[in-house]
Amino acid sequence: MTPSSKKTIITPARVIALGFILVILTGSVLLSLPAAHSGNGKVEYLDALFTSVSCVCVTGLSTVELGVAFSTFGQVVALILIQIGGLGITSLGVGVFVLLGGKIRRRNSSIVKEALNYQTWNGIAPLIRSVIIMDFSFEIAGAIAFFFSFKKEYPTGKAIWMSAFHSISSFNNAGFDIIGHGNSIGDYTSDIYFNIVTALMIIFGGLGFFVIRELITHRKKEKFSLHTKIVLMMTGILLIAGTLIIKLTERENISWLGAFFASTTARTAGFATYPLSGFSNAGLLVMCALMFIGASPGSTGGGIKTTTIYALIKSLMATSSGKEARSFGKKIPDNILYKSFIIVSFGLLWAIMTSVLMCMFETGVSMRDAIFECFSAFGTVGLSTGITPSLTNASKILIIITMYIGRLGPLTIATMFAKEKKSGVSRPEESFPIG
Repeated sequence: MTPSSKKTIITPARVIALGFILVILTGSVLLSLPAAHSGNGKVEYLDALFTSVSCVCVTGLSTVELGVAFSTFGQVVALILIQIGGLGITSLGVGVFVLLGGKIRRRNSSIVKEALNYQTWNGIAPLIRSVIIMDFSFEIAGAIAFFFSFKKEYPTGKAIWMSAFHSISSFNNAGFDIIGHGNSIGDYTSDIYFNIVTALMIIFGGLGFFVIRELITHRKKEKFSLHTKIVLMMTGILLIAGTLIIKLTERENISWLGAFFASTTARTAGFATYPLSGFSNAGLLVMCALMFIGASPGSTGGGIKTTTIYALIKSLMATSSGKEARSFGKKIPDNILYKSFIIVSFGLLWAIMTSVLMCMFETGVSMRDAIFECFSAFGTVGLSTGITPSLTNASKILIIITMYIGRLGPLTIATMFAKEKKSGVSRPEESFPIG
């Protein structure tokens, strides 16, 4: 094997995928240790693996109650896994290296570029440095804000720990809590302050570090980048439309505050102030759509991303009108339109396929609950109608794989198996009717 052929084997996508697997396996071993268990219920290795995957993939689905089944040590392990998963394995590793004064080589830059979906190799070191600083700044601010809520009901020490955990879980769109009452954050359904702070943490975490960085450094005379304009516009539209439609579908079952929070958390956060088992079929379908779209590129959230659905909509509009796809006066590159189609198609196919398999594995689970669970796993959201703890081992493994694929993203999965060298042979074309 020649040196050049060896380089094609270890691609950035494969490094990222392997990195996630190694962290997940390490986390599963730590979470399966007796020291990680509280003694309140038995935790099998598959449950520890499921929890580790859910933490690293910042999903929030869990077969056991994190605040009940795991000890303080186990909760600390889970929080570390959430932090690693939210920032990304490569981003966090390279970030620590940069903060310590190290220099990034071109090879490491390509991995970070792939992990963050960054457009260029230039400025990787300053970007990573700012990402780390922004992440911890938001989490510290969030912990301080949450302390005022938790201090009302818990001793100071526990209130500090719960504030830190909820802040990191919120900003990283993980959806895990350690309240331990089995109803997510349902204890704070009517707490306006707690709901708003949590929603803001989720929203900022879902905007993406590129957008936050640009908002912070923006000057009055400068124009926002196309990426930032699209993300801000789509985020606003989805939040408002989601709130209105969820309130419409649930009517008297949910308040306006609850509808707003549900619209926010469905975009990959996973917290719930109302039991979703009581939602109507229409409401759950709306939530599925929001979970599938998810957050924005370069963020801690999952889903196919806001910019992807925007590009697909623009592509459909351009195709139907016979004009080129444009956004804010600029032409959208064809490769962006092509990628958006691939991502959406792959995502829908996977979500539907896993839903079918779960319906086969779980004969006692309704179709709507199975579909919701699979869309939640693929979007790395963590919302559930309550069926997760009772899933069979086959379904647990299915959800584990789905969370992993959802966190990596369809394009990363595709490039893992892609060959760098392209064949120079082009076959003759032949058209056929469609539609």
